[in-house]
Amino acid sequence: MPNRRSFQSFHPFARLGRLLDAHPPGAEPILLSIGEPKNQPPAFVAEEIAKAAATWSSYPPPRGTEAYRGACADWLTGRYALPAGMIDQAKHILPLPGSREGLFFAVVAAVQDYQLKHGNAAEPPVVLLPNPFYHVYAGSALAVGAEPVFVPATAASGFMPDYAALDAALLKRAAFCFLNSPANPQGAAAGRDYLARLIDLARRHDFVVGFDECYSEIYAETPPAGALEAAIDLGGSLDHLLVFHSLSKRSSAPGLRCGFAAGDAALIDSLDVALRVGGAGVSHPILAAGARLWRDEAHVEANRDYYRQNFALAQRILGNRFGFRQPAGGFFLWLDVGDGEAAALKLWREAGVRVLPGGYMAEPGPDGVNPGARYIRVALVYDAASTEEGLNRIVQTLGDWVGARDAEQPLAAAEG
Repeated sequence: MPNRRSFQSFHPFARLGRLLDAHPPGAEPILLSIGEPKNQPPAFVAEEIAKAAATWSSYPPPRGTEAYRGACADWLTGRYALPAGMIDQAKHILPLPGSREGLFFAVVAAVQDYQLKHGNAAEPPVVLLPNPFYHVYAGSALAVGAEPVFVPATAASGFMPDYAALDAALLKRAAFCFLNSPANPQGAAAGRDYLARLIDLARRHDFVVGFDECYSEIYAETPPAGALEAAIDLGGSLDHLLVFHSLSKRSSAPGLRCGFAAGDAALIDSLDVALRVGGAGVSHPILAAGARLWRDEAHVEANRDYYRQNFALAQRILGNRFGFRQPAGGFFLWLDVGDGEAAALKLWREAGVRVLPGGYMAEPGPDGVNPGARYIRVALVYDAASTEEGLNRIVQTLGDWVGARDAEQPLAAAEG
């Protein structure tokens, strides 16, 4: 277990505040550090909430409503071309107040199940996660006393972790495994074969694999593959797997706190109990609005067009600078600037642009190298005018600086 004394010690935005907040911005701030959509959800969200206002006096139903679960099951079936009946809305769907909360409590449930199964094992259970990673992955392991194992997800591996390469003894101790596709921060998407191999690995070593697919609907042209499609290729069973989806990114509604988990009925039951003990449900008005959002695709396509425009701007303004590439999904740029922390401080102090150092989303490996240290993560969430201004400031501030650094310290060819 890393030497973590508190969540505060590794939370990326707490660290970013400590880095930047003592310094005034060098220009009117443009905040490209947080992946918070700035375009608005459809107006019907407010209408549905208002229509269901009388239900605010009721506690949230733990398993949601049949209408909400049905909308989620129908969306999954249509999006991933699932066989009819593969997803039973009563058994395989659990509403969540956003995917983050579900991911956290899924680890709580999985580690408890592991401990009940293995008794007083000499070594703690393991939680597998990609490196770089979304902070809730490490936070969940920390909260339950599990050992997080950080598996490199760099350019050398296509920005996907190679879990199959881990030692069998370590895999035997695994209680839960995270896979984020499309990935935050790199934007890489796993292929269907990769997803199937990971499900097979989880079944052979008896751990739960949680597929965080919250960016699945933000892509340029080709919809990213999903874990449920891969499950079809393995015969259609949902054993050992959970998938997590949210309306935060898909529908530009992060404040709604509405999503769902789908998968193995026994795992859904365990997650349900964990959430009843320590989590929060989804209220009736939010469920009503969420059900309508899952049944509407017009606003989702409009969102994709919004981000396509921003990536077109990035292509034009950045060109081949900083290792720019069009990600397979999501709305982040993962830019190689040599020293992400120094670049983030420079951008804030000189240009008023706030970005996240990539090293704050990663842990040093056994060789002492942090796979995110060279990078900054840039969220393309603002309108085109603000995005264009922010990208121009990045080029103006870092272009010569990165070039000078590279001349002094050539890029390590093995690191992406």
